[in-house]
Parts: sequence; C-alpha cells; structure tokens
Amino acid sequence: MEILGKILGNGARVKIMRLFLLNRSKGFKHRDIVKRSRISPSLVRRELRLLASVNFIKRRSLVSLDWYFNPLFKYGEEFKDLLLSSDTLDKQVILNNFKKVGRVKLIIVSGIFIKNDDSRVDLLIVGDKMKRGKIEKGIRKLEAEIGVELVYAIFDTKEFIYRLNMYDKLVRDILDYPHEVLLQAKELSTQTLKKR
Repeated sequence: MEILGKILGNGARVKIMRLFLLNRSKGFKHRDIVKRSRISPSLVRRELRLLASVNFIKRRSLVSLDWYFNPLFKYGEEFKDLLLSSDTLDKQVILNNFKKVGRVKLIIVSGIFIKNDDSRVDLLIVGDKMKRGKIEKGIRKLEAEIGVELVYAIFDTKEFIYRLNMYDKLVRDILDYPHEVLLQAKELSTQTLKKR
C-alpha cells in the first residue's frame, strides 16, 4: 500500500477509498470513518472534502450526514481494479501485527488477502498463551489498512489439533480451500495438516 499511497498522495486517502470501494452499499458518518481507518479527524475531513469534490463519494441526503460511494463516479471500476486488485497487504506487515501476542504457531490468510470471496475466514491464528486483546488490536489495525472488517478464527494449539483430528468443518474449509500459510511451526507441519 505504500506505493499506492505515494502515487495517490497519501496512505490516508488510499485507506478511505478502499473503505468506500469495499463497502459500496454502506454509508459512513465522519466518526465511523475515523474509527475504521484510524486516521485523525482533521485528515479524514480534508480527504472527504477532496473525494467529494471529484464525485468519488457523496451524501445521500443533508439530513443523514452519511457519506456513500458514488456509483456514478466516472472512474469507479478503474479505481476498484487499482486499489482492490493490488496486493492487499505485505505479508510481513500482517506478521508484524501478531509478533507480541503470545506463542503464535500458525497464521493462515485467505479471503480478502488472496482475493477469494468464497472463503469462510480471512485469517486463522493458532498458538499458545495468546493475548486475545492484543490479537484483536492487531486485527483492527489490519482492518484499517484494508478497509473492510475481517472474519477471523483464533485457536490454541491443542484445540486446533483436536478440531483437525475431528474433521471440524471450519478447519477443513480453511485448509481444503485456497489459502496461504504465512507462519508455521514445526509441530504443525504441512504434512501434519494434510494427513489429518
């Protein structure tokens, strides 16, 4: 996203544009955009004015104060291709968000990260002695970068292996369909995951 931020003026604009492109039918109040994008209120206000001036976004009515993506925006599909088809996030950025959350043994990305709309989850994290609050904070950071809420699953190692052995539908749906492994401890080797 760093390259897109430089080309389009700044990373804040890219975050806000992605938020609207990924949530085309939703409206957002100013405070919601600030919260979801993790950008300062003054910068959000400035970017909204700029995006409204080129008709990228609009207000449905003066009463609601909600901003929406303008479906009549002339370059909507081009920006969608550029902002949503590019790499969502660098793998290292994803891993860095979960460095200090406990002993993480497996991180799998799917869904939004690999451009697969049929995935049940976007992110799977397996480990021990993990701090759920820190994990959720990392997830909120990723959501701010990407512009969409993530669907995720968190398991401790023992529970994950139990579910794997029981052919748990959620675990099988993650492992049997397109996904990408970002981090994998030896005890959760690829062979172990495939055999079960």
